[in-house]
Amino acid sequence: MPHALKTVAEAAAAVSRANRISVIGCSGGGKTTLARALGQRLDLPHISMDKAFFWLPGWKKRDKAEERALILEAVAAERWIMDGTGPSTFHLRMPRTEVVLWLRLPRWLCLLSVFRRVMTSFGRVRPDMAPGCPEQFPDSEFLTYIWRFERNVVPLIEREIALHGPHVAIFTLKTRRDVARLLDLVSAAD
Repeated sequence: MPHALKTVAEAAAAVSRANRISVIGCSGGGKTTLARALGQRLDLPHISMDKAFFWLPGWKKRDKAEERALILEAVAAERWIMDGTGPSTFHLRMPRTEVVLWLRLPRWLCLLSVFRRVMTSFGRVRPDMAPGCPEQFPDSEFLTYIWRFERNVVPLIEREIALHGPHVAIFTLKTRRDVARLLDLVSAAD
């Protein structure tokens, strides 16, 4: 079973030593924001799975074989921080991941963050999104995905980590305060 890090300080120490970090969680949880900030602090190349692997212009999903080839190429690198959940690709990522940061914020907060993102970026392509994929108003399927994430997706995440990442250190962040504290401690360690 993966090794659960118990405190923010323990997680900050593990993250500061790691060369390959996966940031996972529900949409709207702040995965990209956290990964980008840690990448800058630790001088790790940041990879947004949405931008690099999943989406093509016009919100078209990339072919699965091509997606997997791109992921395998990316995870072969010596150093990276990658944000994105996608449990169906854990078998590709977890064997190379040293630390998982799992954002498990309340679903209402994830929904609020998605709506804030829409308000600030509607009609524009965010830097962490694939070209030709402008921010749009979330449809009911996406909102339902967020609302039911803990029930429907978390069991898949737990299973896939247990199968493909028994060596991985995992830290679960449940509040924005935990995230801020982690960033502060990683910055202080530099």
